[in-house]
Amino acid sequence: MSDQTPPNPLSETDFKDLKDRMKLIADADPNQYHNELSLKRYLRAFKTADAAFQAILKTNKWRNEYDVASLTQDNPIVKKHMEANKARVLRHRDMVGRPVIYIPAKNHNANDRDINDLTKFIVYCLEEACKKCFEEVVDNLCIVFDLKEFGLSCMDYQMIKNLIWLLSRHYPERLGICLILNAPALFSGCWGIIKGWLDENTSSKVVFVNSEEELCKYLIPDILPDDI
Repeated sequence: MSDQTPPNPLSETDFKDLKDRMKLIADADPNQYHNELSLKRYLRAFKTADAAFQAILKTNKWRNEYDVASLTQDNPIVKKHMEANKARVLRHRDMVGRPVIYIPAKNHNANDRDINDLTKFIVYCLEEACKKCFEEVVDNLCIVFDLKEFGLSCMDYQMIKNLIWLLSRHYPERLGICLILNAPALFSGCWGIIKGWLDENTSSKVVFVNSEEELCKYLIPDILPDDI
């Protein structure tokens, strides 16, 4: 059984309209970030050519102002968070070929972090995972939240809000599935709050995994790190 929601069919007229609009700005921006697959993701997410085009312009502006290109593994902020094992883009993929971002909740503390720096690290992880996509085959990601040793101090609502905002505004249609592992009973209250921030399509991609047998439907357990 597939865990992917079939993409909405695209209007060829809207797609052509969006491509024509993008050609108009290509001369002004030779380093244009968006290819045809990116345009299709924006069109699926924002429904019309006009809304998708406006969203793309906002993403382009954000990428420049946020200096996304500077967020490499040599960036001091990225280095710091990698050394603290806040998240990792895994070498291996899930069962359908999606890149995997693994986030161990135990290494997060909402009372001991700079949210701006942490958000930059989230962007770095999203960028690295997107680069690993086999675009023509599967162009979305698997995000794994491992709640082993989870405590309420690990629950960083602002980080989750920022991740949701990034995925919806600047990485639309990039989330394929979000796996929640080892969720303790006390997380149910947290999930009630988080679910209220998600639209129906996004919340349908969140899967709670309660056993290794269930996990094997989505990825090989051995690819998950045991050193962080």
